[in-house]
Amino acid sequence: QVQLVESGGGLVQAGGSLRLSCSASGRTFTNYAMGWFRQAPGKEREFVAHISWSGTSTYYRDSVKGRFTISRDNAKNMVYLQMNSLKPEDTAVYYCAASRRFTQLASQYEGWGQGTQVTVSS
Repeated sequence: QVQLVESGGGLVQAGGSLRLSCSASGRTFTNYAMGWFRQAPGKEREFVAHISWSGTSTYYRDSVKGRFTISRDNAKNMVYLQMNSLKPEDTAVYYCAASRRFTQLASQYEGWGQGTQVTVSS
């Protein structure tokens, strides 16, 4: 199984930016599509973005389109989420995960890390 560690979260004012990183180890990284998910207090975990094995295909939830960018560096076994124009409603714990399918379904992902907290103040 792939092991994942997220980093890069923090406290930022509305309109600011953060770049999340996800480091992968274990199984062959290029065997997996990678996704970012988030969970706000009292809410269920939700899909944010995902990227295909080669990085040529990406998909985002509507509320982050145009503000967030997912990318990956297969040479470094890393996935990133650049978040711009952050809003208070983006506040959540952010997780990266790996899937052998290009899907938005959290149940199809594995290797969930501890997550990284993102807090956006108004």
